[in-house]
Amino acid sequence: MKYINTLKEGDRGTETYLCKKKSQGISKTGKAFESLTLCDKTGTIDAKIWDVDSEGISDYDELDFITVTGDITSWNGALQFNIKRLRKANPGEFEISDYIPASKKDVGEMWASLTKLIQSVKVPYFKALLNKFFVEDKEFIEQFKSHSAAKSVHHGFTGGLLEHTLSVATNCDYFSQQYPFLDRDLLITAAIFHDLGKVKELSEFPRNDYTDEGQLLGHIYVGANMLDRAIDDIEGFPEVKRKELIHCILSHHGELEFGSPKKPAIAEAIALSFADNIDAKLETIYEALENVEENNLTWQGFNRLLDSNIRRTGKN
Repeated sequence: MKYINTLKEGDRGTETYLCKKKSQGISKTGKAFESLTLCDKTGTIDAKIWDVDSEGISDYDELDFITVTGDITSWNGALQFNIKRLRKANPGEFEISDYIPASKKDVGEMWASLTKLIQSVKVPYFKALLNKFFVEDKEFIEQFKSHSAAKSVHHGFTGGLLEHTLSVATNCDYFSQQYPFLDRDLLITAAIFHDLGKVKELSEFPRNDYTDEGQLLGHIYVGANMLDRAIDDIEGFPEVKRKELIHCILSHHGELEFGSPKKPAIAEAIALSFADNIDAKLETIYEALENVEENNLTWQGFNRLLDSNIRRTGKN
């Protein structure tokens, strides 16, 4: 199999990919064509079927595994797969693991580490809230362990939400040791819940796309609302701590222009926003440079998310 991240202009051949999206269009000459988004675990590529009535083009749907024959061209600076022949792939012709990106870390080990952090929370009402989701709700647990943290920005793979959450919570645990004035239990609880809404903002793989809730409301509001409702069921949960926890969730992107409806106004919210930003940015640059050879110090171009031209670090 030739993975998408290895394709280059001029390549020709037959490969099997997952059809993530398909749509119809009309060219400037009035001829019908189809646009597809093909994907595997390494990324996506735009594809076109210019002759939709060709005998070599069979019926297919979104989320089908399809075997395509064609050539790789370039359009507006991006690679494009021009499809000449297409059919649905037969069972046994592909391995699903080749098409679903997954965390390189062991899910069981990450879950054990997150569980240990949850168990370290001492305040009864915070622990009860954490247990409501991460101990008692088996359906949520399986969803959380397999979900991505993003569509494409960072941790956009199965297990990504768990990996990102664990990293942010671990960062916050470190902050609580370095700055003892922080309310550790509030901070750890907020860190573990900060991206709770992503289980509803994004659909599960293989689609991994924004749901109606994601498009209309966003994960910050959705997560805050999920927590607010769950707190109603926790007896003796102080109102001031409800407000502080919800504030941490609402402000964890740090700035209004980054999607937070509130800027951090308490120390724990500040710590959480930095912990989240650290992990998101470091994972972003890691993913951007992952396939660049270690001795390649060539500047890779401007990265919109990091707002900078980037390259690898030189080896000693």
